[in-house]
Amino acid sequence: MQPEDPPFVPIELDPTFERQVQKLYLLIAYSRWLVVGCLWLSVGVLSLWGLRYEISLLLQYFTWVAVRYGLYYNPLPTFGLACCAVMTISNLLWQGRILLFGLPPKELRRLAKQVQQIRQQGKSHPLWKWICQ
Repeated sequence: MQPEDPPFVPIELDPTFERQVQKLYLLIAYSRWLVVGCLWLSVGVLSLWGLRYEISLLLQYFTWVAVRYGLYYNPLPTFGLACCAVMTISNLLWQGRILLFGLPPKELRRLAKQVQQIRQQGKSHPLWKWICQ
């Protein structure tokens, strides 16, 4: 069993600390989109290349049956496109939830703890120059 988090851990009201927590959140969000972009540029392009014949047929005679069989008989490119789509959708849902409802308190505490660790370690931490400067 994991020890439960206290119901509320007060976060420092220091404006620089809040700005650093915001920078860490933005860094995480940009990193997630960078991963999605790299995934589309690598796996997505290779998957579309694997489906190039089926795509050329679909451009001439589009039917949903042709889409189904094109994806069914090419499982590796289908899996690659599915991974790209799932990562993109999950990232959109994650960021949309945060935009609509704000950061959950548990996530905010986790980010605050990470910022405190970065501050304690100092300049030797790899994220120091992006978070604390």
